[in-house]
Amino acid sequence: MNVADAMTPRSEVVTVEIPGTREDVLEYLQDRGFSSVPIIKSTDDGEVFRGLVTRESLIEQPDEDQLAILVREVPTIGSSATLTEVAELVVDSGERRVPVVDDGELVGIVTVTDIVRAIAEGEEDGDTTVGGLATREVNTVYEGTPLTVAERELSYADVPYAVVLDESGALSGMLTEVDVIEVARVVQGETDPGDAVANQDDEWMWEGIKAVGSRAVPTLNVEIPTDPVSEFMTADLVTVSRSKTARDAAQLMISNDIEQIPLVSGDELVGVVRDVDLLEALV
Repeated sequence: MNVADAMTPRSEVVTVEIPGTREDVLEYLQDRGFSSVPIIKSTDDGEVFRGLVTRESLIEQPDEDQLAILVREVPTIGSSATLTEVAELVVDSGERRVPVVDDGELVGIVTVTDIVRAIAEGEEDGDTTVGGLATREVNTVYEGTPLTVAERELSYADVPYAVVLDESGALSGMLTEVDVIEVARVVQGETDPGDAVANQDDEWMWEGIKAVGSRAVPTLNVEIPTDPVSEFMTADLVTVSRSKTARDAAQLMISNDIEQIPLVSGDELVGVVRDVDLLEALV
């Protein structure tokens, strides 16, 4: 399967044009919930892809307004490339969204989810068993842990999830960064966050705080509930065994809109299958 068959085409990709300002990018990130925006420049010969502006670059350079300074060069792929080639690029670079560029022109975006969907639908190899693909280093958290502490554990582990365990050490659920973001309260310029509930813009600002840690703007206060993880986790846990195939796991990810699935042997947690792990079967 080629990239052209799996990508989101240029007609459906919102871009920002140089010259432009950070406000142009902020509007896109807040409205769409993505972590980056493709930047293009119009020339006499047509559009030219210049790179991406990411949420992190906006936060790390708060005084910079010009997109030309904020733009970051990233790996790209051609539309005639195979999904196997994209998988190799994703695994090597760690990029989850890869711009598709032909002759300097942006023609689409291909993502990790696009590749997982192709595996789920049988368009790419999905016969490899997940036992050999799973990550053995698993991030876990106790279900009684205050959410404030759990959020710090996610941040320090630098992973977007934690498998939740009960008091006996058995699987209890899954907690993700999204679960935390949805209940975070954000208020600007106030000592006491009070009961203000984060709206879409506030969620972006809170993610921004996570991205820069102690570099956060002092006047931006974030309040995370101190209630136990059990009140915010997904309790209806989806799991797979070692003998399941990459296609089985991909289908579960797509149908449940998740990016990782605990790997179990009987009742024991033995690993986690992440969406990027499935790409290893193609490399």
